[in-house]
This record gives sequence, structure tokens and C-alpha cells, in this order.
Amino acid sequence: MIPLDEYPHIPYWFTLRQATSELDKSEVEIGGRKSLPRAILVFDEKYRLMGTARRRDIMRGLEPEFLLGRPIESRKTMFDVKVDPNLSELSYDKLLDGIRRQAERPISDVMRPIVATVDYEDHLVKIIYEMVDRGLSLLPVLKEGKVAGVVRSVDAFREIAEILL
Repeated sequence: MIPLDEYPHIPYWFTLRQATSELDKSEVEIGGRKSLPRAILVFDEKYRLMGTARRRDIMRGLEPEFLLGRPIESRKTMFDVKVDPNLSELSYDKLLDGIRRQAERPISDVMRPIVATVDYEDHLVKIIYEMVDRGLSLLPVLKEGKVAGVVRSVDAFREIAEILL
């Protein structure tokens, strides 16, 4: 388990820009191995866990408004067009402006609700079951009803590797 004070977490009113900053500067070390967190925990003002936001949730949330509502295939092919290099600056600037505007949205707009937790005393088998059954790569760990930390699928896998190898 990674203790809560060593894992990135923010209040729900932080912007996507602030969440990006927190994730970008975060690094987790377990057993001498360093890794970048793939998600950030989101809390309310009473420090109750509300949800998580993965890097891809944040990136999806940064999509400029003018692209929203279009079918995904239409959005993808929009950037496959050959454009006059003198005009591409205009569209690129519009795209960046849209991303910057979206970055001011609160993280609560893109976070995912918590669907499962495990207890500090739970066995590794329960952790693995919850992750596999629910398709999760991160589980909050509760101790006496409060978030004590998180366990990631990579950490559970490492434990399994130690048992097997």
C-alpha cells in the first residue's frame, strides 16, 4: 500500500490545470522502484474520498468545446487533413486556446466515482479479486473508515511475483 500522504490527492474544486500540475510533479517509490501515478484521488472539504481522475480522464476533459458533440471518428479525421502551413497556425492556436479554457474546469467534472475499496487488513486475494472483477488498476485502502492509502495493480502484481518467483 502507498500511504495517502505519498500519493497525489486534491480537493474536488481544483481545476484540470491544477490536477495536471499535481500529477506531473508526483512520483511514487515502492521497494526502491519509482513510478509515475496514473491517477489522482479527489476529496471533498471534509476529506472524504469522492473519486479518482486518471491521466486519460484529464486529457479527455481538456478537449476543446468546439470538438464536443462530434462523433469520435469525425474528431480523429479532423487532424488528418493536409493544410496550408500558413493557415495551420490559426487552427493550432484555436485548439490551444480551447484546451486552455477547458483546463479551468473543476476536476469533479471528469473524475470517476469510487466503485470499490478494500480494508487495510484485507488479504491480497481480495485485492486482486476486486481489481480483476471490476477492471480497476487502483483501489483506495480504508483503515477505520478513513482513506489510509492506495494499492495499485502494479503493486499487487509485484506481490504475486514475489510469491511465485
